[in-house]
Amino acid sequence: MPDHASSSDPAVQAQLDRLAALSPGRDVLGLERIAELCARLGNPQDRLPRTFHVAGTNGKGSTCAYLRAILEAQGRRVHCYTSPHLVRFNERIRIAGTLIEDAALAALLAEVLDVAEGLQASFFEITTAAAFLAFARHPADDCIIEVGLGGRLDATNVIPAPAVCGIASLGIDHETFLLAPEAGTPGEPAVRIAWEKAGIFKRGAALATLDYPAPLMDIIGERAAAVGGTIFSEGDGWGIAADGEGFRWTSKFGSIDRTLYSRMAGTHQQRNAGLAIAMLNIAPHPRPREAEVAYGVAAAFWPGRMQRLGDGPLTRLLPDARAVWLDGGHNPDAGAALARALDGKAPLHIVCGLLRNKDAMGFLRPFADRIASVQAVPIPAHEHHDPKDLCHWVQDGLGIIEAQPCDDVAAALRHIAAHRPPGEVLICGSLYLAGMVLEANGEVPV
Repeated sequence: MPDHASSSDPAVQAQLDRLAALSPGRDVLGLERIAELCARLGNPQDRLPRTFHVAGTNGKGSTCAYLRAILEAQGRRVHCYTSPHLVRFNERIRIAGTLIEDAALAALLAEVLDVAEGLQASFFEITTAAAFLAFARHPADDCIIEVGLGGRLDATNVIPAPAVCGIASLGIDHETFLLAPEAGTPGEPAVRIAWEKAGIFKRGAALATLDYPAPLMDIIGERAAAVGGTIFSEGDGWGIAADGEGFRWTSKFGSIDRTLYSRMAGTHQQRNAGLAIAMLNIAPHPRPREAEVAYGVAAAFWPGRMQRLGDGPLTRLLPDARAVWLDGGHNPDAGAALARALDGKAPLHIVCGLLRNKDAMGFLRPFADRIASVQAVPIPAHEHHDPKDLCHWVQDGLGIIEAQPCDDVAAALRHIAAHRPPGEVLICGSLYLAGMVLEANGEVPV
């Protein structure tokens, strides 16, 4: 699936247009092009500060957000590279705590594109090299890097051994790229996904993980043995336990003696916070104090993940001030996490759009019993499931009779206001859709 980006800044847009014209327009895995590109730039990836590298099918962006918030609570300057962006490309590159400015971004992209001639580098490879170059030129105490796709052959994996690697939730996504047969790969799809993610673990790094089924832990353990490392895993090394509206974090090396509270909804977010804390507890010193962990967990925010939308042009289309939630989840693992986050909530009116390469029923089935109605929408400028097909599928496959195709999210909300009984609303199915919603409602990430 090709990446997409646009900018209101003419200089940035000129470079994004140039990038779109030069890149192959599809996901490309492998380290040869990014290694050569970085070499032409003087290998900026070798000049990063203490680095945290995070992989996972879902939750890696939230884990990065918790890491950054806790580190910044220590007073540390933190670079951060994440993807995809929701509204502005600038969201991907945060330099010492601040989103990169348009003028700097335009110059940086131009510099990288100038040396990329003949490489056929992908969109993500170019932007990854640009982030490394920015980070190498600006002082900071730490650097957080989110894997883009997979891990072993992802462009971010050109970095030398980071201080700590983390692997968030594992599930099936991007099957076309990550499950293609290759010599030496394990057979079962979920195990092959774990094998790909574990490929970020390098000799000299520490590794923290969530708890996974035994076959997945075994393959991660094999990678740890191959690089001479150990695993600090949920269940065996650390854990979380519910405590009212918050949670407690415990570990075999010492626990946190206070209840932690997160503004991000769902037990899956508490586990992501737990993973971030685990990573920081096996990192080289300095490590955060309890008060800094508590402040960071409470402050962390990652837009488009069970985010309650504020007052804006879209939410005002609903006359009774009902809650409107936004989540960019789009695969079965994300659907299962949503089901847990929605536990106890009355049936919701769903506004849903999904890319064509996503398993629509696999995503929706885990929380189908929470759905009162479905309003299916397209995702402009992206290949997506036809809203009429989505409606047929949920009616035939999930027994949700109240299903209506709509032209866009605004039309869907108007339909809910006019034809559905009172109830909360969840907009879901795509991070691209989430970005469009945030922009339309005036909630651009900062």
